[in-house]
Amino acid sequence: MTADIPDKLFFKIGEVAKIVSLRPSVLRFWEAEFEALKPGKSRAGQRLYTKKELALIFEIKNLLYAEKLTIEGARKKIGKRRKRSEAIAPEVEPAPDEELRRIIYEVRKGLVAIRNSL
Repeated sequence: MTADIPDKLFFKIGEVAKIVSLRPSVLRFWEAEFEALKPGKSRAGQRLYTKKELALIFEIKNLLYAEKLTIEGARKKIGKRRKRSEAIAPEVEPAPDEELRRIIYEVRKGLVAIRNSL
């Protein structure tokens, strides 16, 4: 199901496209079609996907290509799974954690750029 996923916090759209063997335009289209797929963006406006979003992309790809569902069918199936998982174990406000990771990523990137310029 999943390819070799590097041990990173965030992935750019090109990296994700290679990992899941899809074109970046397909990923951008899926973002518009699937409410659950909303990667964050860096200050430069680049999409930053997490491993959780990568797992969702693999799930969508499986539903569309292996199970031959329509986009609407895949959307409904993912919605049902999410409702079921929320009923079993409701998440406790994950958004601040993700935002903190994005901030740390941006700070680290800036520090590396400063170090490289010295």
